[in-house]
Amino acid sequence: MILSIIVAASENHVIGHNNSLIWHLPADLKHFKTLTTGHSIIMGRKTYESMGRALPNRRNIVITHQSDFPAPGCELYPNLTDALAATQNEDEVFIIGGGILYRSLWNQADRLYLTRVHTEVPGETTIPAVDPTHWKEVKREDFNADEKNEYAYSFIEYRKIQ
Repeated sequence: MILSIIVAASENHVIGHNNSLIWHLPADLKHFKTLTTGHSIIMGRKTYESMGRALPNRRNIVITHQSDFPAPGCELYPNLTDALAATQNEDEVFIIGGGILYRSLWNQADRLYLTRVHTEVPGETTIPAVDPTHWKEVKREDFNADEKNEYAYSFIEYRKIQ
């Protein structure tokens, strides 16, 4: 199984504020959908709550200690170990948030799909910096802000250095 992290972060590594996204980038949402459709996505409870629903055409897995947590269309697991065990036979599995899951898997993941949003914003939820001794950039696409996307951004794909 390829374990992939997918995340959008500002230049100062912020990914969220008050359990919500900071920007509206339709191009990033489309990119996220293209990459994750047909795969399992693993998220924490707060990430699920911020989305409010299971995402279509994906196996939605929520990590929560609340066995009766209402998450229609999702599978619940009490910890990351159990969730990863349940997906071990899949080709690629995506970690989609939040900050706690990103930090716990940052150096274990095989791939990192980072949308770098070219701005600095305040926020309490962050990701670690991308360490060039651990991650190798293999693909990059840069985009300017436009009428639909308020900030310039880059889609960057990294592979773990073995």
